[in-house]
Amino acid sequence: MAVEPLLADDDFVPLTGSGRTAPSLALLARPRTAAEAAGAVLARGSRGAVARGRGRSCGDAAQNAGGTVLDLTALDRIRGLDAAAGLVVCEAGTELGALARALLPYGLHPRAGGGGWTAGGTVASGYGNGVEAFELLGADGRSRTVRRGEPLFDATVGGLGLTGVVLAVTLALRPVETAYLRERSVRFRDVDALLAHWTAPGAVPEPYARARVEPAGRGRAVLTAAAPVPYAGLPRGHRARRAPLAPPSFPGPWAGGLRPLPGLARARAVPAYGRGPRAGFVRYRCAVPEGREEALRGLLALLAGRRSPARGARHARVERVYADGAGPLAFPVRGWCLTVEVPAGARGLGRFLDVLDERVAEAGGRVCLAEDARLRPALLPVMYPRLDAFRGLRAALDPRSVFRSDLARRLGL
Repeated sequence: MAVEPLLADDDFVPLTGSGRTAPSLALLARPRTAAEAAGAVLARGSRGAVARGRGRSCGDAAQNAGGTVLDLTALDRIRGLDAAAGLVVCEAGTELGALARALLPYGLHPRAGGGGWTAGGTVASGYGNGVEAFELLGADGRSRTVRRGEPLFDATVGGLGLTGVVLAVTLALRPVETAYLRERSVRFRDVDALLAHWTAPGAVPEPYARARVEPAGRGRAVLTAAAPVPYAGLPRGHRARRAPLAPPSFPGPWAGGLRPLPGLARARAVPAYGRGPRAGFVRYRCAVPEGREEALRGLLALLAGRRSPARGARHARVERVYADGAGPLAFPVRGWCLTVEVPAGARGLGRFLDVLDERVAEAGGRVCLAEDARLRPALLPVMYPRLDAFRGLRAALDPRSVFRSDLARRLGL
């Protein structure tokens, strides 16, 4: 379903995801306090409102054509730290990488990881690892604390901002002795050898593990895994021994197979495809359940096909996922996650992605809605069988559909 075209207005700004596709115009509000965020929600127009972080995802979940979009990046304060309990409370616009750098002197690191995502964006996108509670602003302008285990918690983690505006998040922390991970890489002749490694009897879950697979050629794969380094594990004479919890200030590659914990290194720029800096790209991210490895192989074979629009991609990324997401719209599925980035203008890309969608749905998998801007609505209930439960909870919370987005209109959420 296409988003309605709108005429430009002085108060409206064009918004896209990081892929710079599917732009739409919205009234952008930048609240600096929870009270200002509540005022923006209450003052929204007939097209409703939705929250937005740093716009890191490629999809249209943080856009609202003709309506209000709340830019929460000014809500970036740390409200409290309980080092003994291993908990930190931060506002929704807090960048996880900045949070990781602030906590490092205390020997702590967010279990949710680091990087360029905001705390609220992580919740809305469906990554609830390490999230213990959050403050949620409702359609009536009132906020409430929602804790892990409540139905509203599960619906909001992965709810794409449609259950309310996340104002603050309580994150679990883990202790660290140094600012480093030890990284190792293993090469495999093809994806079959990679999957055999991951599924071998007695295989131990590998933290921070992901593989790069060649879309073309022989389909060679490189698995990179990393684990936190204790102080005793630092190489003798390494400069980090003098200040093990100081954020690394020197560029990579790092000595001894070391690299910084997530969020401590400079974030990589979003790749620009095509000739101009505004060239767009599509990030296709899907999940396939455990036991359906043949479907994953089939998807990789399609990517490597002679006429595949993705054949020119530098690599596809495969990750092992060890647990299902709890919420009705949560993306993670125990099994496999596949990600590939393709120039938006590639010939035949739309039809090609439709074919991938059908294969994923047949395998019992799903596409990541936070990265999507083109899924056909008919496939949504196939990929997300608990969709009606989400719709029912949302209708009870927000009967007037105050919280809306381009994605919600397009998919009938």
